[in-house]
Amino acid sequence: MTANRQFRSITRTGPVQVGTSNGDRGRTQHTAACTAPRCGFSADYDSRAAAELAARTHRCPVR
Repeated sequence: MTANRQFRSITRTGPVQVGTSNGDRGRTQHTAACTAPRCGFSADYDSRAAAELAARTHRCPVR
């Protein structure tokens, strides 16, 4: 099942975008997702700082 979320406060760090949305049960979630082809990295975090750290330290796998 996919989640249709509306993101706000979207920033970009290299190929990774960090966005904020309201998640399950009204909680605020921060998502980091890589936009590079064939990467597939995305993760949800409870704090914006954690999502931005993941964006800064993400390295796409070499294929």
